[in-house]
Amino acid sequence: MLEKIDLCKSVDKAVYRREHEEYQERLGALQRSLKTAGIPVIILFEGLGSAGKGVQINRLIQALDPRGFDVYASSRPTEEEAMRPFLWRFWTRTPEKGRIAVFDRSWYRRVQIDRFDGITKKSELPEAYRDICSFEKQLTDDGTVIIKLFLLISQKEQKHRFKRLEDSSETAWRVTEGDWRRNREYDQYLRINEEMIEKTDTGYAPWNIIEATDKNYATLKIIRCVTEKLEQALATYRANQMKADASKNADQSASKNAGKNAGQNTDQNANQSIDPIKAETTLTAGGRTATEPKTDWGYENGILSGVDLTKTMDRDTYKQKIDQLQKRLEILHSEIYRLRIPVVLGFEGWDAGGKGGAIRRLTSHLDPRGYQVCPTSAPSDTEKRHHYLWRFWNRMPKEGHIAVFDRTWYGRVMVERIEGFCTEEEWRRAYQEINEMEAHLVSSGAVVLKFWLHIDKDEQERRFRERMENPEKQWKITDEDWRNREKWDQYELAVNEMLVRTSTTYAPWIVVEGNCKYYARVKVLETVVEALERKIQEKTQSGNAKK
Repeated sequence: MLEKIDLCKSVDKAVYRREHEEYQERLGALQRSLKTAGIPVIILFEGLGSAGKGVQINRLIQALDPRGFDVYASSRPTEEEAMRPFLWRFWTRTPEKGRIAVFDRSWYRRVQIDRFDGITKKSELPEAYRDICSFEKQLTDDGTVIIKLFLLISQKEQKHRFKRLEDSSETAWRVTEGDWRRNREYDQYLRINEEMIEKTDTGYAPWNIIEATDKNYATLKIIRCVTEKLEQALATYRANQMKADASKNADQSASKNAGKNAGQNTDQNANQSIDPIKAETTLTAGGRTATEPKTDWGYENGILSGVDLTKTMDRDTYKQKIDQLQKRLEILHSEIYRLRIPVVLGFEGWDAGGKGGAIRRLTSHLDPRGYQVCPTSAPSDTEKRHHYLWRFWNRMPKEGHIAVFDRTWYGRVMVERIEGFCTEEEWRRAYQEINEMEAHLVSSGAVVLKFWLHIDKDEQERRFRERMENPEKQWKITDEDWRNREKWDQYELAVNEMLVRTSTTYAPWIVVEGNCKYYARVKVLETVVEALERKIQEKTQSGNAKK
């Protein structure tokens, strides 16, 4: 495909100046509108060496307010970045709502230059493509506009530009032996790029091929492409807003009419009832009452209903086991640091379920330089302006370190779902987004374990009252904790669905019987020890096999 593109296209200078000025004005106005609308934008520049990416980025941003965009040059990962999951450095640079991020090369290096150089093996390509498409899908589903530009020049033109750069002592450093090798094997490298485009050209993030021999032609095509796609995104946003406003007004009108007719219909409705199988009434976070179809059958008597909460352990046995496990963890922590194994441990559970106590026992013998406990509360204003997974990606551990999350990304399918802090569409697609994130962590070498600390309603009430009566623990109990008890059944249904949809072979859920704190703490530590021992053995055997 790429070899058939006409690379001789050019534009008259007068036409270029006239149209470029017009599009610059439109693009500048668009940036302001996008900021107001809160639409994040990613503009991606990929292509062949010396195709003019730097020049074109500079020309494009001349129309933009520099306070509203960031430019990132992505070369080989730094030492710090190489110790993180592949997508970490890109997730952490995704723009907040209303801002623009421009990438000079990107996450495509893995299936492009690294593939050509043999760093990315052929067997790793399917997973790499899946990671890339998943990343872009998650961002666009959340409202990010992704514009991907591929700058193309011929082998002859590229060679000419390389020589011109080398002729100057000021620019010779920009041409590497790798650049010349890709030029000599131009056809092979072009096929690699063509496959990359074919595998990642999607409806939500399509590629745009830019004929870059004539720089003015390329500039004009780029600014046209960017401007038109952003205008389209803004028009779609405004249309959706109008629909949402119309729906809200209709709901308010219906609510008023229902109130007026309530008294008139009391007697008539006295002998009528709503079929609970067909509908249920819900109250959203905005206070709006709506009747919606019930869609969660099958989770009422799920995993939690079968948990044996009578399991217990006496204090002497507990002290003996916990001491042995903590000493074993101390040794294993040194081993995972030596072998560069990252570990992600997520703790969820009922309020007063024992998460804090389990985490304290887990970390008590670990080197504090090698782990971080990440408490998760309501997102900050900055975090709300990003994809909901952004704040968790920022805390993912580097190789050899442990991240312990006290509450996690699963808030999206529990509290945000129940309290109406996200839409039904958002929490339903979150299951797949979470599975994909965890799969990427594991494929990057991490151990991922998720614990649900389960207690019954009576035990929770007992612990609540104990906290209220103990001045040293009163800070742990809030009015919100008591309110959440009223929604126990809704939360239990959501947890059952979460466990079914997101417990995988690579990142399993471990339901911990938590009515007895001693038993629960020991089970958590035993599970972590066993998982780390397996991973260390696997990594050691893999290393020996390579030798």
